[in-house]
Amino acid sequence: MTTSRDPEILDRIRAVTDAELSHLPADALLSELITRTKLLLNVDTATILLLDPSGHELITAATAGLEEELQLDIRVPMGVGFAGRVAASGEPLVIDRVSHGDLYSPVLIDNHVTSMAGVPVIVAGRVVGVLRVGTIEPRSFTEDDIELLRLVADRAGVAAHARLSQTERVATLALQRSLLPARPPQIAGLDMAVRYIPGAEVGVGGDWYDVFSLPSGHVGLVIGDVAGNGLQSAVVMGRIRSALRAYALESVDPADVLTRLDRKIQLFEPGAMATAAYAVVTPDRTSVTFSVAGHLMPVVLEPGAARGHLLEAPVDLPLGALPDADRRITTLAVSPGLGLLLYTDGLVERRRQSIDDGIEKLLSGLTGGDAEELCAAATANMLHNEAVSDDVAVVGVRIR
Repeated sequence: MTTSRDPEILDRIRAVTDAELSHLPADALLSELITRTKLLLNVDTATILLLDPSGHELITAATAGLEEELQLDIRVPMGVGFAGRVAASGEPLVIDRVSHGDLYSPVLIDNHVTSMAGVPVIVAGRVVGVLRVGTIEPRSFTEDDIELLRLVADRAGVAAHARLSQTERVATLALQRSLLPARPPQIAGLDMAVRYIPGAEVGVGGDWYDVFSLPSGHVGLVIGDVAGNGLQSAVVMGRIRSALRAYALESVDPADVLTRLDRKIQLFEPGAMATAAYAVVTPDRTSVTFSVAGHLMPVVLEPGAARGHLLEAPVDLPLGALPDADRRITTLAVSPGLGLLLYTDGLVERRRQSIDDGIEKLLSGLTGGDAEELCAAATANMLHNEAVSDDVAVVGVRIR
């Protein structure tokens, strides 16, 4: 329906959907949206609050008018105060005259904010924050005002998602890098190399490798993948990695170690699931014993062979899948020159290609050389120097 206010409404819409805004970084876009909202609605304060990673508190991300809220790092619990109620309900809220019980922020109380309107910031059907405006003088917010706030919240949702994704990716990658050393330790009788390549599309977090020497002279080789991605998967991965090391000190039987690790996950990481292949090399470097928990089979390269082959071993259930799952071992006799390649599915799994085809390509592309050349051949042949969609972790080993 056309009204005399239509030109004004159109100008408001253009102001918050300006194409130039799309080129701004996430933080700058949130700040610009809030500044424009304050001017367009002629309010005393406009604020965007985003949920913290726990989903329990709202944190001020951008504000105009009462900047003390940002400086004081005020955190609003879900369901508490005006913004907390909007976040909990997922619906717009307008209060013409607020009481102290409606407010949580001391800045709003101290500045005598009287009237407020707010809408949820929603991304993919999930509330990720709240857009809130307020005035010191009494004010009745209209349906047009709420509609404008919805438009701003939509734009803010895109920026918030980008901001959260970028922040989580940086934190996740930093954690992954800290837990996965770029070079394995120097261990007598073994030539080893490793690779970790973070995913560009599916996400970072969860893939891991480990190499360690035990007091008995045995050497542990681990490759694993925690289900999911992101910071939570990386955190779980770190705890699993540390637990496996602790259990490895108590037993040189890889099936026993994975059984203990499985019990730990069942009890302390409910809902988590991971695949892993754990190998233990004997002190005299004449045999390697494997136990595989739902993971892709390691590649074995016999000395002088033209191509590699997959280890022939039983595959047991992933860690965390079922309590008291049976774990079995396979022992492989080795000799100098034999190579092993342990890897995660990001190396061989591609869209529009079966994982079997990916493994066949991996086997046919491996060549002789030391462990560094083995890893280089695997990644170059499979990845072609392109960005990978999922994480890739690789361990290459040659028996000296």
